[in-house]
Amino acid sequence: MSGISLALDGQVALISGGSRGIGAATVRLFAEAGAGVAFNYRQARAQAEALAFECGGTGSSGSPRCLAIEQDLASPADGRALVEKTIAAFGRLDILVANHGIWESNDVPVDEMTEAQWRRTLAVNLDAVFGLAQAATAQMLRQPAPPGIEPRGHIVLISSTAGQRGEAYHVDYAVTKGALISLTKSLSTELAPKGIRVNCVAPGWVSTDMSAATLAAPATGEKIRGGIPVGRAATPREIAGPILFLCTPLAGFISGEILNVNGGAVLVG
Repeated sequence: MSGISLALDGQVALISGGSRGIGAATVRLFAEAGAGVAFNYRQARAQAEALAFECGGTGSSGSPRCLAIEQDLASPADGRALVEKTIAAFGRLDILVANHGIWESNDVPVDEMTEAQWRRTLAVNLDAVFGLAQAATAQMLRQPAPPGIEPRGHIVLISSTAGQRGEAYHVDYAVTKGALISLTKSLSTELAPKGIRVNCVAPGWVSTDMSAATLAAPATGEKIRGGIPVGRAATPREIAGPILFLCTPLAGFISGEILNVNGGAVLVG
């Protein structure tokens, strides 16, 4: 008896922010599914290159199976540059997962937030995503679709529960994640008729380097876990799994969806 396949053989995926946390788990899972994978890093070269090697690196044919690309993401031009580097290496692009982002772990009241923090968060979390989506869409529309594969492309944006209910003392982050939900719906309306499915995954609390200090603090950690019906934060792989599903033919009739993966903490549509 054969199982249900979630294979992505013959497809190329670009995963931004793929060197750690949710991104690294997604890189591993997409590589396991047979996709060629590119991901970016900003500073952690050794960590990124080790992940690329673990996930296939350069294959025996000399073509990349998993490639770490040094690229800052703080503007639309940066996003477009990362897509161009991926296409130069793999020759095509079938899947974009816009996962990168920054979150200031220290609480900052709105009346004390600096304009520099506000601008930096919007630049990384939103402007660069626009550049990624713009360039990825252009490539998906001009390349021939893989034989027997429909739809012709997938874009998955990674939002957050903060984008749905807001987050006090982190208004910069919440604004960008809410904007990604709106961007998902807008792109889906535009691109679904052209064969590109655009969806969003909105995680709750996840055990990553970015959230480690907050989750480990006795007071805040217990409060956070107390608000999650399953009683704990997610593992990065538990977020990567739904991302993978949305990029398979099994999700071919899903478009413009906000998939909440939060342990039941935020129940919204």
